[in-house]
Amino acid sequence: MPCIAERVNLGSGFPAEPVVAHIGSQDGVQKAPSPKLTLFLRRGFLAPDLCAQLCDRIDVDRRPSTIADPNGDAMFRTSETCDLDPADPLTIEVERRLTEFSGLDPAYGEPLQGQRYAVGQEFKAHTDYFTPGGVDFDRYCSVAGNRTWTLMVYLNEPKAGGATRFKAIDKTIQPELGKLVAWNNLRADGSVNPATIHHGMKVRTGTKYVITKWYRERPWG
Repeated sequence: MPCIAERVNLGSGFPAEPVVAHIGSQDGVQKAPSPKLTLFLRRGFLAPDLCAQLCDRIDVDRRPSTIADPNGDAMFRTSETCDLDPADPLTIEVERRLTEFSGLDPAYGEPLQGQRYAVGQEFKAHTDYFTPGGVDFDRYCSVAGNRTWTLMVYLNEPKAGGATRFKAIDKTIQPELGKLVAWNNLRADGSVNPATIHHGMKVRTGTKYVITKWYRERPWG
């Protein structure tokens, strides 16, 4: 397991510069060379045994995934979702590692989620932030505000398919056991960044598992 960064507290992640500096200073971190969005990769973030245990948790408690603003496309998001138990020692350990990696204050974080994609399942091109003025914007953002950062970890490697494509920068990230992907959902001025649009592409063979952690502008709950 690579060395985890020293614990710091960078609040919600906005402004982003301290988070970018903290993540970028760590060994093994790669930054996408694009001015359109801030995107980091870190291979081997979680060890295989932790990934396997998380996959088991997701299998037990998975349910159909949903979207905040229905768009009339019943096949827009066809994966399954699992709310990981915050009291589970495994969840606590993963949360600790994500906090130390990002420097973000866990008080601003949503509960850790897992997602499962079977053959043919996908999440079509979308952004993680809630669109200002959207039907359910007030419902989801009135308390904690919008999403600032996304941290996602691939828990396995499906035999074919399941990549994550960031359309605006023409970058396709292949699932790789334990690999973390982190990105900032906001622009420098705090407005949402449409260039973060990404597609969880269809799994062609096998099953894909990921965990996702989102952070907000204000403390969660």
